[in-house]
Amino acid sequence: MQSKKMRWTASMFWSSIGKKLLMALTGFCLCGFLITHLFGNLLLYSGKETFNAYSERLNSLGLIIRFIELGLLFFAVIHVIIGATLFFQNLKARPVQYIVNKRAGGRTIGSATMPYTGFLLLTFVIFHLINFHFTDKTYATIYQIVSSTFTKPGYVAIYIAAMFITAIHIRHGFWSAFQTIGANHPKYMPVIRIISILFSIILGIGFGSIPIYMSLTG
Repeated sequence: MQSKKMRWTASMFWSSIGKKLLMALTGFCLCGFLITHLFGNLLLYSGKETFNAYSERLNSLGLIIRFIELGLLFFAVIHVIIGATLFFQNLKARPVQYIVNKRAGGRTIGSATMPYTGFLLLTFVIFHLINFHFTDKTYATIYQIVSSTFTKPGYVAIYIAAMFITAIHIRHGFWSAFQTIGANHPKYMPVIRIISILFSIILGIGFGSIPIYMSLTG
């Protein structure tokens, strides 16, 4: 009985609907992290003492932060794997329509480019982690590392472009996730669309403004 239940659960989550549900749930978790991360990063506007104190406070949490990081990694891996799986399944199922007529049926730029913006964001996240998370902090504070990084115009341009891509990806993904979990109702969807637009703008401008500010004040 237990084995049959486990097989049913596995088959449900690996079905097309199950994969989309996992995409939605992991997407919500990642969006929650992004807004929390943004609030922390905005402390850069308060100066190096405030931001360094915030960073030290996070590091003092020790295993709690490591557990959260592992959770985020798990959600991100699931999100990427399922997203790639759905993309290639759709491509295989309708290769001609997918390539020739992406914008058919009222598709937006966000929906038509989700796989590509997702890949670009994955590349950027790796780039971002190398520059800030895995960099040597022995002789410099995190504020000094951020300030030094954004004195380079190339880095500023990359981060601004990445935040523009983030806004496009989340604009569609956030709304689509609500639709996936069953909130597809004429009464609620217009409000959810507006919320998704505002949410993507807040993240895009919030994160995108930081490299500009640091480059001007650093």
